[in-house]
Amino acid sequence: QVRLVESGGGSVQAGGSLRLPCEASGSTVTAMAWFRQAPGKDREPVAAIETEHGLTPYDASVKERFIISRDSTKNMLYLQMNDLKPEDTALYYCAASTTTFHLWNLLQPTTYNYWGQGTQVTVSS
Repeated sequence: QVRLVESGGGSVQAGGSLRLPCEASGSTVTAMAWFRQAPGKDREPVAAIETEHGLTPYDASVKERFIISRDSTKNMLYLQMNDLKPEDTALYYCAASTTTFHLWNLLQPTTYNYWGQGTQVTVSS
C-alpha cells in the first residue's frame, strides 16, 4: 500500500511559478509521476521519474518549463512548474507504481496503481 498526499496548488498569473510536493508513505515504489486533468478533458501525463535508472520523461507541452524531482530520503516527489500558462490549469495528481513495467510506458496512467487526491492549479492570463 502507498499513500500519496499532494499539496502546493493555488492560483497564479501567467508566467508565474509553483512547486507541487507529493508526500509518499508505505511500500517501495518503482516509479512516480504527475498527471493532470482539466475540466471536460481526459487525464493526461505531465512527467514521470523512474527509480532504478533515473529516467524522467516529460510530455511535450511542459518540457523545458516543468521539472520533476524526487527526494527518496524524505519520500517526497516534486513538480517545479515555471512559465505557467492558462492551459496548464488543471487538477494535478501524484501517482506511484509498485509493479514492474516497460520503461516506454512511464507516461501511461495504467503503469500506476496508486493515486493521490489531486491539487488544483489555476493560471490566469
